[in-house]
Amino acid sequence: MPDGKNDAAQTHATATASAACPAHHVRPGEGRLAHAPADHPSVPKARTGVLLANLGTPDNHDYWSMRRYLNEFLSDKRVIDYPAWKWQPLLQLVILTKRPFTSGAAYRSIWNNEANESPLMTITKQQTAAIRERMQTRYGDQVMVDFCMRYGNPSTPSKVRAMVEAGCERILFFPLYPQSAGATTATANDKFFSALAQEKWQPAARTVPAYFDQPLYIEALAQSVQRAWDAMEEKPDLLVASYHGMPKRYLLEGDPYHCQCQKTTRLLRERLGWPEDRIITTFQSVFGTEEWLRPYTVEHVAELAKAGKKRIAVIAPAFSADCIETLEEINEEIKESFEHAGGESFTYIPCLNDEPAHIDALSAVIEDNLKGWLD
Repeated sequence: MPDGKNDAAQTHATATASAACPAHHVRPGEGRLAHAPADHPSVPKARTGVLLANLGTPDNHDYWSMRRYLNEFLSDKRVIDYPAWKWQPLLQLVILTKRPFTSGAAYRSIWNNEANESPLMTITKQQTAAIRERMQTRYGDQVMVDFCMRYGNPSTPSKVRAMVEAGCERILFFPLYPQSAGATTATANDKFFSALAQEKWQPAARTVPAYFDQPLYIEALAQSVQRAWDAMEEKPDLLVASYHGMPKRYLLEGDPYHCQCQKTTRLLRERLGWPEDRIITTFQSVFGTEEWLRPYTVEHVAELAKAGKKRIAVIAPAFSADCIETLEEINEEIKESFEHAGGESFTYIPCLNDEPAHIDALSAVIEDNLKGWLD
């Protein structure tokens, strides 16, 4: 038989606790909660956050801005996994003494002087605004859209904090990397989870997986290639799909990036209806002394020129927005390598950036990953 006295006591205790903090059992609404004590903090209207994430950018191209940015980037164990005792003295005493000057000069050559920011920052802002508009049309004020950077500003923790303060009880975290890699997607997710660990009222969370094989993404890539081809009187001999590189060792340790890059190229070729020898996969941005994924773009384009391929186009399907690796490395360093080897026509096809077809693809990925939260 139930004990009526105990039941009554338990009911009273529950009611007392509920009255003390109604936020625990009442869905948050705008302002102070109904029946809450006068000193209870206001609770914002419940929303769902969509937090876009990209690699990052220095605040400026001067020495100290570059040093801060490179120190954070190159100290990430996902990027450089050497033991700290071995890597940090080399980084702090040698690399960060010299590299801020060379990297700063590279950034200076592409800097958006009007906005006083890097092109990656400018483009990410444009992408965020376009996606925010799409989400507003689709979900109204239920969804908050913002962006953060893994390195530099705006930081991931600051944007997670802002979303929690704005009432986001759920956050969809979207690393803007079509292909997944430990040094890109995984480290962005690490930073996101670390930021969540600081929150007392922790929102529910989801992360968006790689989207390299999503039909709308492949369609957007194909459209960008077709536009470039249609604009040229003399067509290129072939298309080079240049992806950011990584140590070959990472592939052997199980990183999926290399395989996803190869599949991206194949899906793009199939969508274009091209033969296999019309498009090739290469890897750029080699760093350090160990072997990276091959072929290296900067070397291979020179080999192509010497072999008689005098006209090439280059696309960068691993980058969602133009940045230092595309605007400076591809369109300057890699182009120079090709031309010095005898190449005659080099065309860089820009990243998808805020092209409508790209925003369509990213919005579709977001909507798919919001299912069950917002339908």
